[in-house]
Amino acid sequence: MTALRLGVLAYPGCFASEVFGVPDLLLMADRIAAAAGAVRPPYEVSVLSPRRRVIAAGGTALDVSALRPVDVLVVPGFAFSPGEDLDAFLAELGPELAAIGEHAAAGVAVVSICVGAFLLGEAGLLDGREATTSWLFADRLAGRYPLVGLRPERLVVTDRGVTTTAAFSAMYDFALQLIREHDGPGVARSTARVALVDDARSSQDPYVDPALLPTPGAAFSSAVKRRLDQQLGARYDLVALAAEFRVSPRTLLRRFGAEAGQSPLAYLHIARVRRARFLLETTDRTVSAIAAALGYTDPDAFAALFARHTGRGPRDYRTAFRPAGVRPVIGAPPDRGIT
Repeated sequence: MTALRLGVLAYPGCFASEVFGVPDLLLMADRIAAAAGAVRPPYEVSVLSPRRRVIAAGGTALDVSALRPVDVLVVPGFAFSPGEDLDAFLAELGPELAAIGEHAAAGVAVVSICVGAFLLGEAGLLDGREATTSWLFADRLAGRYPLVGLRPERLVVTDRGVTTTAAFSAMYDFALQLIREHDGPGVARSTARVALVDDARSSQDPYVDPALLPTPGAAFSSAVKRRLDQQLGARYDLVALAAEFRVSPRTLLRRFGAEAGQSPLAYLHIARVRRARFLLETTDRTVSAIAAALGYTDPDAFAALFARHTGRGPRDYRTAFRPAGVRPVIGAPPDRGIT
């Protein structure tokens, strides 16, 4: 049995923690597997670069080795802000983009962490493939690489030898997936427990903060959204909504869809789920009470909708995201029913 060779591609401006996050978790898996009596060579991990010297984000100098044959090439993310000149940054990474393309052409599995997906996109690896990235930059990735099938809700997406992950800590979701494939679910589960890593999450939707998302210049859809936000618990009436904005229902659907990329009803469901998340995190209201307040007469249907959008049922979401010792919002009814 030969060792799985994993190389991490370090480059100027990359996150040092994303360079070492996957290797560190694999090291833990090595030790857990050995303690369980597994007979296999340890993972063979190296930090690679086409450069002699690499300075990571924040000024950390990284020790790197020359490019070498590997089975898996991991491309970490980089310190990225919404206003950054992405063209200028990527233009400086010609050697790295060439290395990514050469490894992919040789049949090496290529993995990006967080916004490392932009390097894969620049190298042409995302065209025609499904992919994900940080929810904060998903729209920008889709706009820059229109041939990608973006799955912004997913934590890890693998499509024909190319794997992309969501933001930062999703590197651990990928690492656990790799451990699960090579060592089995038992070692992956034990590694997650020792590292205090959640191995049961499936979506990054629960972590999205709409206040941080860039706001496109879409006046009509923004006005409709504001109106829907003001009436979250009201029955959805497309005809009345269109009349309020002095357009026909068909025109409202067309204009809203063109600007927002979804229907008003789809947005309303998302806005209701967002409000439900807040209530689950900050109050003791029952799921039935929250559903009713948001216009859903069937708590089970609401719970199913909530799970589709967040990857968790309301009760599991409350357990995972409500801070310990949180005080209920003043005036919220006590939770004595279904949670």
